[in-house]
Amino acid sequence: MDEATFAVYHALLSHPDSTPEQIAALVDRSTSDVQELMTKLRNLELLVPTWTNPEGEHAVHPRVGLTGLAERRRTELNQALGELKEAEASAEVIAEQYNELLTSRTSGDVEVLKGRANASRRIEELALKAKDTFWGLVPAHFDESIPQSLKSPDFELLERGIKLRTLYLQSMTSSRPALEYASTMHRLGGEVRVTPTLPMRLLIFDQEIAVMPMDPESPTAGAVIHRTPAVVSVALALFDAYWSRATEMFDADDRDDETPLTPHEAEVLRLLAGGAKDEQVARLLGISLRTARRITANLSERLDAASRFELGVAAAKRGWV
Repeated sequence: MDEATFAVYHALLSHPDSTPEQIAALVDRSTSDVQELMTKLRNLELLVPTWTNPEGEHAVHPRVGLTGLAERRRTELNQALGELKEAEASAEVIAEQYNELLTSRTSGDVEVLKGRANASRRIEELALKAKDTFWGLVPAHFDESIPQSLKSPDFELLERGIKLRTLYLQSMTSSRPALEYASTMHRLGGEVRVTPTLPMRLLIFDQEIAVMPMDPESPTAGAVIHRTPAVVSVALALFDAYWSRATEMFDADDRDDETPLTPHEAEVLRLLAGGAKDEQVARLLGISLRTARRITANLSERLDAASRFELGVAAAKRGWV
């Protein structure tokens, strides 16, 4: 109730038998204003018909009228408060949905893999999709870090022409099986170095995907895959820092040129000898053009060939084609 309405209400209480014109004179307002304010009082149920005179009206006693008005106002406020709470709850739901939307949009950059088994399966999938390079920091004890199978995933990557750089702990040199494994990697074109300590296990595919442990202190906890350029850049910097200070296990001249060709290398040589171009080699073998060119470059380096012709001659001398 505003001040003007209350003035008319007070005048009606004080002069119950007054006409609108008389009330207007008491409150110093026009008759039309008073009639509008009296209509407002009727809406507020503070001006009601008189029982004894159906045509008359009287102002409701303040204790009854204002108490009822306050109660109605309280009801309105409670209703508004309930609506506010519902709105807040709706806003919370919308905010949570928005957070889920943001998470779904960014989940492609970060992938959490709980448990060693899940992490291993996913890493194998990433290795199959590798196109160019595979760098690795492998700080585990050599019994855990060196695959026992003769058909190691590392060897398969090298057969596909993927460039490997693997950094092991210095302690692996005390294991004959580990040395034999590293030697085979080297002969197949992989680069192997050792260092006294490593911070954690780190795998980097194609310089675009970094795989780190969920908890460096718990190998079984799982892994986290990062595709965010900033995180991958930090991972590459970490790898380069340790790689540059590590010790080469083998000299480049130690590579055995008589090592049998991998299936991919043999097929590439056969196709090249038949006059196939790099594009044809890539298409026929189902590999990328870059991989096909890398295999050719590795073969040329291995046979010290400066051209395709020299490569063919050197391969023929060894009976490879």
